[in-house]
Amino acid sequence: MAGLQTDATALAAVSDVAPNEKHDHYDEKRSSSSEHEHEHELDGIHDGLIFPTDEERATLRRVPDRLPWAAYLIATVELAERFSFYGSSVVFTNFIQQPLPHGSHTGAGFAKGVSGALGMGQRASTGLTTFYQFWCYVTPLLGAYIADTYWGRYKTVCVAVVIALIGHIILIVAAIPGVIEHQNGSVAAFSIALLVMGFGTGLFKANISPLVAEQYKRTKLFVQTTSSGERVIVDPALTIARVYMYFYLFINLGALIGQIGMTYSERYVGFYLAYTLPTVVFLLCPIVLYVGRNRYTHSPPTGSILATSMRLIRFAARGRWSLNPVTCARRLRAPGFWDDAKPSAVVKRDGEKPKWMTFDDQWVDEVRRGFAACAVFCWFPIYWLTYNQLNNNLTSQAATMDFGSVPNDVLSNLDPFALIIFIPICDLLIYPALRRYGIRFTQLKRITAGFVTGSAAMIWAAVVQHYIYKTNPCGDRAATCVDANGVQIMSPLNVWIQTGSYVLIAFSEIFASITGLEYAFTKAPTNMRSLVMSVFLFMSAVASALGEAFVSLSADPLLVWNYGVMGVLAGVTAVILWFSVRNLDAKEDELNNLAEGHVGTEHDAHDSR
Repeated sequence: MAGLQTDATALAAVSDVAPNEKHDHYDEKRSSSSEHEHEHELDGIHDGLIFPTDEERATLRRVPDRLPWAAYLIATVELAERFSFYGSSVVFTNFIQQPLPHGSHTGAGFAKGVSGALGMGQRASTGLTTFYQFWCYVTPLLGAYIADTYWGRYKTVCVAVVIALIGHIILIVAAIPGVIEHQNGSVAAFSIALLVMGFGTGLFKANISPLVAEQYKRTKLFVQTTSSGERVIVDPALTIARVYMYFYLFINLGALIGQIGMTYSERYVGFYLAYTLPTVVFLLCPIVLYVGRNRYTHSPPTGSILATSMRLIRFAARGRWSLNPVTCARRLRAPGFWDDAKPSAVVKRDGEKPKWMTFDDQWVDEVRRGFAACAVFCWFPIYWLTYNQLNNNLTSQAATMDFGSVPNDVLSNLDPFALIIFIPICDLLIYPALRRYGIRFTQLKRITAGFVTGSAAMIWAAVVQHYIYKTNPCGDRAATCVDANGVQIMSPLNVWIQTGSYVLIAFSEIFASITGLEYAFTKAPTNMRSLVMSVFLFMSAVASALGEAFVSLSADPLLVWNYGVMGVLAGVTAVILWFSVRNLDAKEDELNNLAEGHVGTEHDAHDSR
């Protein structure tokens, strides 16, 4: 029972299961079931654990398990990294777009002005921040390959931290007095910092998310009795969902503190402080990684699994290609596509299997599941396209309204603030209430809901932008409206009317972004988790590339069109997404409970024949 009674006590209050509850003994029917004995053997669970019958699967309420302490340590590393990432990037828009204030040597705008440095304008700001997002989410593909093939996740995360730290130091150089006043030198240092930081961030992001979820080791459903006497099913899939909910909570704690602190640092001291403080906090990452090194579950590298999976897909697709795209798609989606490529089917058909086919049938099922997950992720660029408005255009929108003594870029903190409030509410109240009433708010339903709320956020922003143009003396030239003294004229609208957009974006993250992390982990083959996670993250890079096509809309007088187009795209995509995945959604239990497959070496395969 030691494996079940995890070390975590910090979130005991949020668990639906009593921590010290005794398990019931196996009944006679279960004891004689070879299927349950096989599950028991695969999962490696101590005697006394009860697996649910089919009837219990259909009738008993499902709850998550407790979380291990090692997951909190890794989440702390992510908190520090996100503090540094968002604390730095929240001031990028002002640093790039706005000019150096008159008489300032640090870029600080002080009480009445907007901070700035490079003075390159809104389009350049949107373009550079969009490129940075793209770069940060392309590099996870390399990070995943290195981790899965050579180093393992833990070592890759450690190397990523060192690289990102070097980038942070270069970023500080770009903002120190004496450099910031010379645009060319500052632009050069800033650009190099973005490349180095983005590379480190990509290696980090591909592996930290799978690493935190791997600290929970259960994989099978089991029955437990709560302190109230209710028999419930403890569902590992719900536990992984809880892991990512609180992992995301830690992310946004870091982001919130970092963003608020750095916007005020930027405004009243200067950009050098706004880049130095995140670097200092970032030093917590190597410390926590080292202190907890013996407590983490380490997944070793598994060699050329990517090459093996690609070879499997090519093998399965033999004879199915056609110049007719409709025929080709129908053949590739045929029911026997994966089953015909299983080693047992190949041996039955050909008498023997190729030497490279070192895996078992179960691993083919895992690859099929991971491939289906990657197909779902192909819809995410449209979601991230709407979300990325938070990083640039919504900040610029705030600068055209009455923001009083509050820095214009502090409003973006409404997003992590809303997440910190609503993540526990969803985990403790909303999701359990839905389960009690028999409503299965499955992963794919949540992702679809995320697209819908993201669309609503963009519609809100479009309406706000319309009224900015309507109330600003310069009409649809609000961003460049200045008086005779060159002082910017703001719309009289209060900046806090942006709140609706940020709260809706927060809900969209809970439904789509958090669930995307969960979906990538639970649907990936065990030895390809970093790779599938990197595919999910890569969709943000695709969105950034798509965002470059919309840069022309990211300035007056086209900003209403910008937000409107984003809202329509997300809404239409939500409908198409659901109709494309509803059959997959019906198989969620089956997919979550696949037996773990195994991959050996060619020598193993030769011996097995």
